Amino acid sequence: MKPIVFLGDSLARVRDFPELARSEAGYQLREVQKGLDPADWKPMKTVGPGVREIRIREAGGAFRIIYLATVGDSVVVLHAFQKKTQATPAKDIALAASRLRAWKGQ
Repeated sequence: MKPIVFLGDSLARVRDFPELARSEAGYQLREVQKGLDPADWKPMKTVGPGVREIRIREAGGAFRIIYLATVGDSVVVLHAFQKKTQATPAKDIALAASRLRAWKGQ
């Protein structure tokens, strides 16, 4: 099982999710650690190649975890946030892309 590396404040942001969303996030990340796909995800090519977004919907809102699991031997969580609009905010995409570049040393 791949270890998870949380960049920036991504772990704290996941911990701030409401209880049900936090529990679902943990379950979906464990699936990714095992090499499986999360139940609801989409590619985030605007952040970088191989980057995906776990989508969690619950009564408290929509929550997202942007991660990379295709490079190296770990799952790298770039960003986690509550989504409040239809489109993913540009600032969240930019933050995830910035953390990816920093992690890659670029």
